[in-house]
Amino acid sequence: MVVTLPRSSADRRQTKYPIIDGDIHPTLKSPRALDKYFLTDEWRQYHQSIGGRGFTGTSVPRTYPNAARVDAYPPNGGPAGSDLDFMRLQLLDAWDMEYGILQPLMGAASVRNLEYGAALSSAINEWQIAEWLIPEPRLRSGLVVPYEDGPMSVAEIERRGSYPGFVQLMMAMRTSEPLGRPKYWPIYEAAEARGLPLGIHVGGGGGVPTSGAGWPSYYIEDHTGQSTAFHTQVSSFIFEGIFERFPKLKVVLIEGGFAWVPSLAWRMDAAWSKLRGEVPKLQRKPSEYFAEHFWLTTQPMEEPPVPHQFVQLLEQAPWLQDKLMFATDYPHWDFDAPDACLPDVELPDGFEEKLMVGNARKLYRLPARIERTHA
Repeated sequence: MVVTLPRSSADRRQTKYPIIDGDIHPTLKSPRALDKYFLTDEWRQYHQSIGGRGFTGTSVPRTYPNAARVDAYPPNGGPAGSDLDFMRLQLLDAWDMEYGILQPLMGAASVRNLEYGAALSSAINEWQIAEWLIPEPRLRSGLVVPYEDGPMSVAEIERRGSYPGFVQLMMAMRTSEPLGRPKYWPIYEAAEARGLPLGIHVGGGGGVPTSGAGWPSYYIEDHTGQSTAFHTQVSSFIFEGIFERFPKLKVVLIEGGFAWVPSLAWRMDAAWSKLRGEVPKLQRKPSEYFAEHFWLTTQPMEEPPVPHQFVQLLEQAPWLQDKLMFATDYPHWDFDAPDACLPDVELPDGFEEKLMVGNARKLYRLPARIERTHA
């Protein structure tokens, strides 16, 4: 149970329900901020003198520097998202949040030197514990793993997967192979054994173009097309039989929207009805695996031009009401404010409470917070 001091209504913005933010991005204060968290001198020196080599073409110039809100830079200096006190002021306290789930986007698994990626993952996890999770009890995070190497990922899960601040594994959407492939299975076995969901965030790079048709020219293309990579990953998980092999595995799709969910489910079911002989391991329709094993965060929130179409979207995949989790994407430029994220229409009974707090509390097994008065 998390105990926090009460804050006056003047200090916070009013919302109808408590809030769990499913997507917050902490950032290093400086390029050297990780140095003291490497577990060996060998990799600390490597990090200082050589560093990582990623894949050409995966870094797209942002319209907004570091994809950040212009007001999110701490007044005492440093990148947006690098100062815990300012994050408290601008996000956690401003919205009186119950919890926030951190997603550190540092590309540890996208570097070409896999052993360095493993060392970098461990350092990022130690940094998260020391500078975010211990000082702020409202924060939880994803355990960073070098997911392009199964055994090294399992080693990191065994090393830090039991730390209570880590509520999921952190992976990226664009990988070197579709995520249903056998090279990733050791990660899923370890995740299932510890009851840790897989949190798959947009981004990453596995040496292939960032779209299904090649390299885009503009950031707006890359940003608009991010959800299509999730289509491939969902299909891979389901058709490779991952949920027959790992029936308790849970997957969270982060920052990819959700309007595409019903049509993908329909398309997979239609294909399976004609081609099911190719995947005899599947015991149910693809849409049933989709509904049982996947959760999604809202940011970017879908905003149809006709507000009632949002409700129609939920009617097309009713299970979304129990699987959608609110997210702000703080401190990025497309931040979704908790009091302005939903259309002004009559929503299904109970949906808003589940969206803002209930679904995440249940998935991540988070206790409800109580407040205490000053002594």
